[in-house]
Amino acid sequence: MTDIDLGLGVLDHQLVDSDGRNCGNVDDLELVGLDTEEPEVAEILCGGNAWRNRGFFGRIAAALSGNATHVPWAEVAEVSSVVTLKRPAKELRLGRGDDRAAKLIDWIPGA
Repeated sequence: MTDIDLGLGVLDHQLVDSDGRNCGNVDDLELVGLDTEEPEVAEILCGGNAWRNRGFFGRIAAALSGNATHVPWAEVAEVSSVVTLKRPAKELRLGRGDDRAAKLIDWIPGA
């Protein structure tokens, strides 16, 4: 198992699905086993109320955004400059905001 600095190597990094699509950012992490010698990451949290610990504007965004999407850590294929996932975004319920926004701006040339 490889050690990773979660603060520098994972948080706020881009999520990329198995198709190479950017599908969000790592907004927070769910950790388990903090009372043991070997805590582990259980899930990645994206969007919604995952922003609640990000200061005043994060609390406002969390209140308006609903629930975060939870991605099991087991779905992570690789951690590098991005966090690459094993499955497509749609299967993990990621990138839905991008899909909605695309419908609004697809008509713009070069968008």
